[in-house]
Amino acid sequence: MIVDTRTPNPKNFISGATGDWELVIGLEVHAQITSKSKLFSASSTSFGGEPNDHVSLVDAAMPGMLPVINKYCVEQAVRTGLGLKAKINKRSVFDRKNYFYPDLPQGYQISQFKDPIVGEGTVHLDMPEDGAVEVGIERLHMEQDAGKSIHDLVPGKSVVDLNRSGVALMEIVSKPDIRSADEAKAYVTKLRTILRYLGTCDGNMEEGSLRADVNVSVREPGGEFGTRCEIKNVNSIRFIGQAIDYEARRQIDILEDGGEIDQETRLFDPKSGVTRSMRSKEEAHDYRYFPDPDLLPLEFDQAFVDEIAASLPELPDEKQARMIEQYGLSAYDAGLLVDEPETAAFFEAVAEGRDAKVAVNWVMGDLAAHANQVGKPVADAGISAGQLGSLIDLIADGTISGKIAKDVLDIMIAEGGEPAQIVQDKGLKQVTDTGAIEAIIDEVIAENPDKAAQVKEKPKMAGWFVGQVMQKSGGKANPQAVNAILAQKLGL
Repeated sequence: MIVDTRTPNPKNFISGATGDWELVIGLEVHAQITSKSKLFSASSTSFGGEPNDHVSLVDAAMPGMLPVINKYCVEQAVRTGLGLKAKINKRSVFDRKNYFYPDLPQGYQISQFKDPIVGEGTVHLDMPEDGAVEVGIERLHMEQDAGKSIHDLVPGKSVVDLNRSGVALMEIVSKPDIRSADEAKAYVTKLRTILRYLGTCDGNMEEGSLRADVNVSVREPGGEFGTRCEIKNVNSIRFIGQAIDYEARRQIDILEDGGEIDQETRLFDPKSGVTRSMRSKEEAHDYRYFPDPDLLPLEFDQAFVDEIAASLPELPDEKQARMIEQYGLSAYDAGLLVDEPETAAFFEAVAEGRDAKVAVNWVMGDLAAHANQVGKPVADAGISAGQLGSLIDLIADGTISGKIAKDVLDIMIAEGGEPAQIVQDKGLKQVTDTGAIEAIIDEVIAENPDKAAQVKEKPKMAGWFVGQVMQKSGGKANPQAVNAILAQKLGL
């Protein structure tokens, strides 16, 4: 029996012609296990090979070929279960899931049904408006991937590439705890982050190594669960949100017109933004599951689990909590940093021995903006942690101002080089000589006697004088010295 653990939140309600509706969402995320070889054969899992180049006799289901379990894939599944704070089942069973499809050469898929390798766990979300949200994990089971049918390569024909056939997958099934498209997107984002920290899946949705089946239903707020429809193989977090929004409205319109929802499998078309019926939704008995006779039950002891647990890295939630405490960061800033493990490591290298809040502003501000423009992660945007740290040091010791630092960063991005050398070569060193600054201020005041006379009545005009002084100094005058001398000269 499915237990509803969420209290209805009006912020998530969808308005209809007859009243409010509530979304209920569950996700089945298929994550390709990071492994050099497939689940039951030694074939390569490399992406991008020539069609049918990474296919063994086992993958092609040739007569007499028997599967042999890949121990490393088992370790990766256990590692993922531990990262999800889930129950590890030391005994699990592989089953045959029987159905026909051209890219499934065996005529069945080796999966796990009643006895999965991982049981219940939890993923914690930090939603901007709702705060902490817990999404339960129902199970994680291992299975082999199918091949790929291609329908637009040869006119009038479909072709099959079996390179993906037999690649190890983890199917991570959530409980129906998600109540909005934003929560669904946050959940997949967080799950992908956890998998990347663990090194168990690269999360590259554009390559198909992470994709989701999205189960959507609607109900009156707090009412009984409605009939769900499954949207298959959505391979983008943005598309997940769009598919949910469309499907929710489609179901609401049907119900408000007096119709009923058919339980079915649908596909999302990103070009049109709509879901389309694919087939009626199968039940477990339709697949005629039974234990695979070629594979013994998978059994291991607690020592095997403990050894894997000892090698786990610091995970996103723990890293975020530590960064908040260690560096005094806000939960928001720390959350942004830990989304990508490489970004978190980059920040910590920059922040070492420096003001952490200044460091996070540069990492997630100017450098992140540049990274977005070039479509690369912050840690791979062309500026090293050492270079950015040196730039911050030049601000801290008064060599350059924050404004000049932005210009130096632009030069580093365009031309390369170390910040100290750029400052020297370009003559960008900050003017700290109070005599030189005073001379510029005297010149500005002399040129604008009417404004100088008005400053006492309108103190905010002092900002205009600061701007003029900075302009005349080429932005190199020390701002603190400018403000102090101006205040004295203007009698403020």
